[in-house]
Amino acid sequence: MQGIEWIVEAQGCRAADLRSLAALQELFAAIIRDLDLHVVGEMRWHQFPGSNGVTGFALLSESHLAVHTFPEHQSLCLNLFCCRPRPNWDFVGELQVRLGADRVNVRRVERPYVADADDVLRAMPVGEAVQ
Repeated sequence: MQGIEWIVEAQGCRAADLRSLAALQELFAAIIRDLDLHVVGEMRWHQFPGSNGVTGFALLSESHLAVHTFPEHQSLCLNLFCCRPRPNWDFVGELQVRLGADRVNVRRVERPYVADADDVLRAMPVGEAVQ
């Protein structure tokens, strides 16, 4: 079994949408609904003075969903980690439509919970031996 992490960067977004709590809350709601995720407690949001960038975080029973926006740079960074497999979500299309992004980079990282013996050996610092 393994988890899946998506690391998403979007550029060229509309600054007004990156400042909009409502737009970002709708984005979170769509991701959570479409991937059948489960929020634990209340989502947390913080809007920064000055640039009015937003940081948002949802603790999930599956792990977490986080976003940071930078309206002054027209960019967004989003991270979703799920402890069990989920289908891919259309981050590119959704961020283009919802936030006007003209460039979206999505990295999907598979996170195994148990390493095989070869992985353990490769991860050990030089000079140490497996006991």
